Amino acid sequence: MPAFTLYGFPGSANTDRVRLTLAEGGFTDYELVILNLQNGEQKSKEHMKRNPWGKVPVVTFPDGFTLYESRAICKYLARKYSFPLLPPDSDVKATALFDQAQSEEVLYFTQPAARIVLENFAKKFMGLPPNEAVVSDALQSVEAFFDVAERLLQHREYMAGGDFTLVDIYYVPVIQRLFECGYGDVVVSRKAVNAWWSRIINRPAIQNMLDADNMAAAAADR
Repeated sequence: MPAFTLYGFPGSANTDRVRLTLAEGGFTDYELVILNLQNGEQKSKEHMKRNPWGKVPVVTFPDGFTLYESRAICKYLARKYSFPLLPPDSDVKATALFDQAQSEEVLYFTQPAARIVLENFAKKFMGLPPNEAVVSDALQSVEAFFDVAERLLQHREYMAGGDFTLVDIYYVPVIQRLFECGYGDVVVSRKAVNAWWSRIINRPAIQNMLDADNMAAAAADR
């Protein structure tokens, strides 16, 4: 029996945060149950019992413990299976800096970047045109975020300090989507940000998972 079941959809940024965390931890003892988001399987009565918001991802354990929200899942798994992706609890300053960096990621990057992805990526699959005014406004916020990040990353290797942590993983799926939508310049045009991104995206576990997903997607398109 697998250690737990992960309900989600590869390609969903929230699901991929968890999958990348597991890849970095070298953990494969779990079952991935794919829910078809386009068909609304995340809104089924069965899944709503796991997550009352009708979203992915969700993890369920054999003892009945269930957890949703991607960042909560990532932190729980990192603690439960001792992935070296969190500062030690005994280091209260490093933990505070981690929490600070996570807040920056959620509020100043992911919220506006997700609007760009919705308009330019998700709406394409819905057959809807993007709202250019929304994109323009969100892009200004993302540019402003990376202006600050550029200054910060001139003095540290990773978003929460000197060590690679979950916070760095949290950025990967959404930045990948920005590149796919044609907005990769927000990263590559900034020297320190681009160097940070290169350190992240070229990590073997992350690269292996992304390569496998790309191969699966290419095979599905044939």
